[in-house]
Amino acid sequence: MWFRQDLRITDNPALNEACLKGDIIPVFIHDNVNHPNKQIGSASKWWLHQSLLSLNNNLDGELITLTGDPKKIIPELLSESGAASVVWNRNYEPWQIERDSTIKSTLEADGFNVSTFNASLLWEPWKILNQSGLPYKVFTPFYRKGCLNAEPPSTPIERPKNISVSKLKNRKFDVNSLNLMPKIKWFKTMEKTWTPGEEGAKKKLDQFLNGPVDKYKTERDFPGIRGTSRLSPHLHFGEISPNQVWHAALNNQNVNKVGKDLFHFLSELGWREFSYYLLYHFPQITNKNFNPTFDNYPWSSLTSTFNAWKRGKTGVPIVDAGMRELWETGYIHNRVRMIVGSYLVKNLNIDWRDGEEWFWDCLVDADLAANCASWQWVAGSGADAAPFFRIFNPIIQGEKFDKDGAYVRKYCPELNNLPDKFLHHPWDAPEEVLEESGIVLGKDYPTPIVDLKESRTDALNKYNLMRSA
Repeated sequence: MWFRQDLRITDNPALNEACLKGDIIPVFIHDNVNHPNKQIGSASKWWLHQSLLSLNNNLDGELITLTGDPKKIIPELLSESGAASVVWNRNYEPWQIERDSTIKSTLEADGFNVSTFNASLLWEPWKILNQSGLPYKVFTPFYRKGCLNAEPPSTPIERPKNISVSKLKNRKFDVNSLNLMPKIKWFKTMEKTWTPGEEGAKKKLDQFLNGPVDKYKTERDFPGIRGTSRLSPHLHFGEISPNQVWHAALNNQNVNKVGKDLFHFLSELGWREFSYYLLYHFPQITNKNFNPTFDNYPWSSLTSTFNAWKRGKTGVPIVDAGMRELWETGYIHNRVRMIVGSYLVKNLNIDWRDGEEWFWDCLVDADLAANCASWQWVAGSGADAAPFFRIFNPIIQGEKFDKDGAYVRKYCPELNNLPDKFLHHPWDAPEEVLEESGIVLGKDYPTPIVDLKESRTDALNKYNLMRSA
C-alpha cells in the first residue's frame, strides 16, 4: 500500500483493497526527484511530518517511510517482499500523473497487479464534460449541470476491521530521515493552531458541523469570526476525504435548519473540485496565464514592495494582518486571501506567480490546484476569473468585514489603541489621535508603500493598454 496524499485509515479505498488481498506493506515515499521544481513548501513540510506521525500511530507503528524516486523504490520493495500487487490512490498534479503512469505501465509489464482508486475528489475530472464533450471553463455550469447531475459522491468506506502488516527487514518508520522539519523552530504558533492527522481532521469537521455551518453563508466572510471549516489542510493531505465531509454535512442533524448555509458550504467543496478539474484539463495553469492576453501585461519587478507585502508591512492594516496571519499560522482567511492577492497584483503591480510561490511556501494547505487557480482568479487571467477591473479596496473591505477590528488588532497589535474610525486607514487619523493611540506612522506602523487610488488608476491604464495591444 503506497500512501501519498491520503494519510488516513477511514474511507481509504486503496487501503481497503489492500487489506482484502491479505497482508499489507504500508509505505510512504517522500518523492524529492520527479517534481518540476515544485517541492512542497516549508509550512507543508511541517504539517506532513506531523501527519505521518499520526498515520504511523494509527498503523500501530508499522508505516515505512522512505525518501527518493518511487520509480526505483517500489520495484525494490516488491523484490524484497515478494509481493504480487501494488495499490494506491490517485494524484492529479501533472507531474504526479506522468510519474504514476510510468510506474503502473512498468510494473504491469513485469507481471505485477496495480490497482488505483479515487480517494481525494468527489468526481473524477474526466467524467464531467459539457454537452459538446469538452471541459467546462465556468464554475456554475460545471457544478450545477455537470457535478450535481452526475453520480453522487461515494459513500465513505469504513475503517478496515483487520490491518495485517507484513514487515520488511531493515525497513521501518523513520520520519526524521525525510528531513521535513526545519532546524529553526519558527512553527511554534502553528503547533498551537493546528492538530494535523486524521483525528484532528475529524474533530475540526465535528466542530464546524456543530456550530459555524449554521451561519456559514454570511459569517464565512468575516476573518475575526471562526465562520469557516478550516478543513483545507486536512483535505490536502488526505487526512479526511471530501466524501466524508460531503456526507457528514448532508447527514448533519441540523441539515434542514441550516439549509442554504449548508449547501453554500457544499458548493465550496465544488470550487475545490473545479480547481482540480482545471489543473487536470489545463495543466499549463500552474505557470502560464489561462487567458494568454495577460502574457503582455507589464508586471513590476520592484523587490522592495514585494518584500513589504510578504512581511506584512505595506501600511494597509487588513493586508498586513492577513500576511502576518499567514506567516504565523500557515493559513490565511479566504476573504483576506482575495484582498491581499488583489493588492499585490493590482496595487503593487506584481506578477500573480510571485504571490503564488510565496503562498506555496507559507501555507499549510498549499494545494497546487487551488493555489494556482485562485491566484489566476484574482489576477483576472484565469478560467471564470474575476474581471481585472474588479480591484478590491482594502479600506472598504476592512470596514465591511472587520468592522470592530478584531482581526486587524490580533495581527497588528501596534494599532490596538487606534479608534475603529481610523483603524483601516490610520494615515487619515489626526495627529492628536495618533499621539493618543501611541502611534508614530513610519516608526510604530508603516506609512502606505503605495497610494491606493493612484495605483488602482495605474493598474487599469496598464490593463487597457494590454487589451488594445
